[in-house]
Amino acid sequence: MTAPRHTRRALAPIAIALGAITALTPTVTQAQHNGRNAGPTIPQVAKTAGQFATLLAAVDAAGLTETLLGRGPFTLFAPTDEAFKRLPAGTVDELLKPENREKLRTVLTYHVVSGRVLAAQARTLTSAPTVAGPTIEISARNGELRINDATVRIADVPASNGVVHVIDRVLLPPAAMSRTSGATGSTRTALDVVDTAIDRGVPLFNDGQPAATAAIYEVAATGLLALGDVVPADARRSLRDALRVQSNVSATDRAWTLRRALDETRRGLGGR
Repeated sequence: MTAPRHTRRALAPIAIALGAITALTPTVTQAQHNGRNAGPTIPQVAKTAGQFATLLAAVDAAGLTETLLGRGPFTLFAPTDEAFKRLPAGTVDELLKPENREKLRTVLTYHVVSGRVLAAQARTLTSAPTVAGPTIEISARNGELRINDATVRIADVPASNGVVHVIDRVLLPPAAMSRTSGATGSTRTALDVVDTAIDRGVPLFNDGQPAATAAIYEVAATGLLALGDVVPADARRSLRDALRVQSNVSATDRAWTLRRALDETRRGLGGR
């Protein structure tokens, strides 16, 4: 029997047998043992470098380690320990609190771009969408590659599942998912959040990376809840329920549960 796959169209609102769910594509941990992923992954490269203890602790606290062990490829703009020290006092401790886990996930995934983007290619761009949703600004000033207000200090550190660029500041996402000034604009924003998450999550899920898909869907669900009454009450309940069970199920189940909640949200917003 062919395992169910994610599609960009809304999933049919029917129950799916647990056996079919668990028979889905390999886990991220299994996937990293295939021939395409020989060599150290992005988290392993960061650990070996020895200047990313805060970043690695934050990634672990946010439950994103498995995601960054996936096949990718990913581009990580990695703030050093010194970069985290430049944040206002208490910021890191606040983000590491369990109740701020979703906010931490958004901050961290704002440092990740899908695909392997080397410095030479980045210099030809003015912006790039992040896994979190909002875009980062890219510029070259006085020979230096800049990401928002951060400067790339070491570029093109290779990893088996992507590339790492070392930056000197922590990137903080804008309030891109906050309310807008009119019902139509706010609904359009919510629909864009749903569609962007699905467009990025579907190929990852079907490539055997459910943890990466679940991470993208969780960030989207959190952003949709931040829009408040723009999202219908039934959809908000579904999103909250989906987020509430995340620590108790597999990455594959998380991705399916969150996808159904996103589909329900889209229907509630008047999307097809």
